[in-house]
Amino acid sequence: MLMDGLRLLLFPTLMAFAASSDLLTMTISNRVSLVLVAGFFGLAFANGMSVADVATHAGAGFLVLVLAFCCFARGWIGGGDAKLAASTALWLGFDQIFNYLLCASLLGGLLTLLIIRFRILPLPNLLSGQDWVVRLHRVDAGIPYGIALAAAALIIYPDTIWMKTFGL
Repeated sequence: MLMDGLRLLLFPTLMAFAASSDLLTMTISNRVSLVLVAGFFGLAFANGMSVADVATHAGAGFLVLVLAFCCFARGWIGGGDAKLAASTALWLGFDQIFNYLLCASLLGGLLTLLIIRFRILPLPNLLSGQDWVVRLHRVDAGIPYGIALAAAALIIYPDTIWMKTFGL
């Protein structure tokens, strides 16, 4: 019962936290990625996932880590985004990695267009007292891409082995 609750709630809760944190502070704590990694390994072994399956999931996470850090080195995404993408890929594995990256790319493009449009418009006085809104409105600020990464993960999660065991 406890393991079922963790499978249902841990990953989605951490994704929601990462997205909201990135929106409000433009940072994603390393703790989020660390808890995702620890949660994956804990649930994988508690649910009897084979060592071979754990290894392939780890391979997916490592592959995305390498790709995401290349993007980070080019200045395209932040370090927290890279770590979040990698720890998410660990949960999703190679079965869902393409769908996740495609969905994250599309959502990230849409998010970028929306934020560019938001930055063109004058900031309403009602929102000018909110530090996070002012930061998001600044033209020189980055894009909180963790929102797109987390949203894509939540879209893909129901199709993973974690949810298929529930018949969802």
